[in-house]
Amino acid sequence: MGKILCSTGAVIGKANNRDYRLLETLAKELACDGFEFLMYSTWYGEVKELTDAVEKMKLPIPVVHCEKHIGEFISKGGEENLAEAYKKFAVNCEMAERFGAERIVIHLWDGITSDANFRNNIEAYARLEESAHKHGLDLLVENVVCNRKDPMAHWCELRERYPHIHFVYDTKMAAFHGQTDLLYGNEYEWLWREGHICHYHINDYAGGHMDWKNLRALPMGSGHIDFSRFFSYIRAIGYDGSFTVEASAVNSDGTVDTDLLNRQFGFIREYTKEGQCAHDPA
Repeated sequence: MGKILCSTGAVIGKANNRDYRLLETLAKELACDGFEFLMYSTWYGEVKELTDAVEKMKLPIPVVHCEKHIGEFISKGGEENLAEAYKKFAVNCEMAERFGAERIVIHLWDGITSDANFRNNIEAYARLEESAHKHGLDLLVENVVCNRKDPMAHWCELRERYPHIHFVYDTKMAAFHGQTDLLYGNEYEWLWREGHICHYHINDYAGGHMDWKNLRALPMGSGHIDFSRFFSYIRAIGYDGSFTVEASAVNSDGTVDTDLLNRQFGFIREYTKEGQCAHDPA
């Protein structure tokens, strides 16, 4: 079984002032195998201090999630926006390399502009991948929600242009577009047969099709995704890679519900046991 990671965004948020120093204490209370470090835009002014502090914690961080506005700059396009996107992406890559990460996740499109100018996003990928490789990182494109087309359509376009491309599949993002079942269909077997999906984000979703008011990551069991079917399928196809739990466990007073997160890790371990037929968490 692959590693079960916790997104640092699940424990570091606005309510605790995005204080990355809390990771050192919180990590001791979490029964995960490591972390997917989520970069926030508010941290660019203290990148050295942040990187030094986290590096000293010696936490296992195999995956870094890029700051999300990078994709928005790419989507907007234009020389100035693209220069800013590439500059910030390089900072994220440098940080990931120092953390010892192997992979870096990007929202290739994002924000209000989203996928409205998808040609910009397709063209930008080559330069982003080159930058990631310089830092020893595998670049993973997430199936981010869209406001023009849908993430699977864009994955197909990207694969056609870049046959070697790698993806991270987010269960909530797929459910938002009503695309969960596409993962199980013959039409999209290439996603796993050709090794494109290299990582999964495990989040629940309680809304309907493109229900923007309910677009938030929920803990497993808080929405309507059939995780029994999902995990049975990825076991059957032989996936033995990693997973990240992303739903926030930060309370309004800034404390963190580590028990909630540990239950999530436990659910995934049960689901991924060989021959296990677990029930969805209630």
